Amino acid sequence: MTHKAEPITSYTFTSADELLLDTNVWLLVYGPQKPGDIKVATYSQALAKILAAQCRIYIDVLIVSEFINAYARMKWKLVAPHINQFKAFRRSPDFKPVAQDIAADVRCVLNHCSRIENGFEALNIVGLIDEYAAGDADFNDQIIAVLCKRKGLKLVTDDGDFSGQGIPVLTANKRLLV
Repeated sequence: MTHKAEPITSYTFTSADELLLDTNVWLLVYGPQKPGDIKVATYSQALAKILAAQCRIYIDVLIVSEFINAYARMKWKLVAPHINQFKAFRRSPDFKPVAQDIAADVRCVLNHCSRIENGFEALNIVGLIDEYAAGDADFNDQIIAVLCKRKGLKLVTDDGDFSGQGIPVLTANKRLLV
């Protein structure tokens, strides 16, 4: 079954919606972003509507891991560009307050969500690796798409790579909305 991405700005959320918010959305809402970024405002408003409608929001460990690691790398570039290697930054005193900020924001994200398993043990891992080997797929995105298919979840994302994945997508990304 094919699904056309829907614009998140005009979507009417209901309590029947079951959603998986992609890492990029959580980073836009809770991560370090540029002031005035329209995407931040768009997805923050969407999250407010999602919460007001009492939608079910799910999260799995892959998204939590991506959030933590991407957030840490973003902060490294902002607060310690003088440190040449990320691992050196993680071992530095500069990282301690960053780690505390990330942990606080992860807790906020988790407060909105129910945890869900991605079913790694039952995945057609050989098929996913073959698809990845073709060079046209992000492995984590493949796992997320399978999770959404299996659990009947709508994906809220700004990632253009989710075009044609056969899952319902809510987005503000114009590339997905064509």
